[in-house]
Amino acid sequence: MSGAHKVLVVGGGFGGVRAALSLAEDRRFEVTLISSDSDLRYYPTLYLTATGGKRANSSIPLSRIFIDKNIKLIQAEATSLDRTNKTITTANGDSYAYDSLILALGVVTNYFGVPGLEQYSYSIKTQAEVARFKAHLHQQIIEDRHPDPNYVVVGAGPTGIELAGALPHYIKRIMKNHALQPQPVHVDIIEALPRLLPRLPKDTSRMVKRQLKRLGVKIYLNSKVEGQSIDALTVNGKPIRSHTVIWTAGVSTHPFFVNNGFNLSQRHKVATNMYLEADKDIYVIGDNADTPYSGMAQTALYDGRYIANNLIRLANGQEPFSYVAKKPITVIVAGDRWAAVLWGKLRIYGWLGWLLREASELIGFHDFEPWNIATKQWLTEFSSEDECVVCAIAESHS
Repeated sequence: MSGAHKVLVVGGGFGGVRAALSLAEDRRFEVTLISSDSDLRYYPTLYLTATGGKRANSSIPLSRIFIDKNIKLIQAEATSLDRTNKTITTANGDSYAYDSLILALGVVTNYFGVPGLEQYSYSIKTQAEVARFKAHLHQQIIEDRHPDPNYVVVGAGPTGIELAGALPHYIKRIMKNHALQPQPVHVDIIEALPRLLPRLPKDTSRMVKRQLKRLGVKIYLNSKVEGQSIDALTVNGKPIRSHTVIWTAGVSTHPFFVNNGFNLSQRHKVATNMYLEADKDIYVIGDNADTPYSGMAQTALYDGRYIANNLIRLANGQEPFSYVAKKPITVIVAGDRWAAVLWGKLRIYGWLGWLLREASELIGFHDFEPWNIATKQWLTEFSSEDECVVCAIAESHS
């Protein structure tokens, strides 16, 4: 390569940030990262922030991650790609050139055209959505002086399971903070397929189902969501009374790929070659790539390191390695201090699984920050944060 090799990374999630950090260590690369968000969303702990935890536990400022790093950070939304001139243009009209382009844009919510869902349901994919959801929980309890008839989580993947497991305790905590008499809290989880966690082995689904039932969560399987109104969710033709429906069931690949003529697979993910190339010098990683374990945080990190390593190999005049998918370790929390761990053929359930989850989060923060800062970030999990003044005062005295 003659001169600095311009690497443009689009997307400030796990894969994009990891690729940028790895390449920034090599001065032969000029690394620019474009992200529409100022923070890296730490998705594994967003459900904790949504149930009374601190915002800091699921959000890391990109400026902090990249401090003293050889990375130029641009906060903007990438909108169009010019393959001929090798440029990306953002929504504000600025253009950025690249020699190699890494696309790691993540996914967007898909409501599958179900009437009323987009208007009336809640989501927890962003900090803004989390804040709106928490505000609703408090407002409803304060105004009605009792919990919602049903808190309904739609989707029995990892996010849905973790949220459903944490909600009963959080709702009871809000009521206690507001000096309300203890009342039953009804949390439902809706899944269209025949079992929870349909992408995982049946034995894990069975153990998680048993744990959720212990927590009092009502489980609806083979259940199709047909519509939502302001006060009910229609499932299999019958209404479930609720003002609190949380949609975790559907996502689609980022519209950037459709708008810019990428070839999508039957799974609606971007088709790539054996080097995760979608087009010449254009690499697609993480949630957007049509790979076996796409959609997992560990896969995005793995992809980011893989692409960075191959670009370094090319700079060294070496042949790139072919992509080999790596099965991630799966850890799913279901309630306080209980988690299911799938590590190859190993299964661990309960308190020990939760300890392993905590250890994995500490290591996960260290993927982006030095140990001392990562540890402080991890410790935020064990404290609470709410905009509600009454709850904040009550928590400070507890």
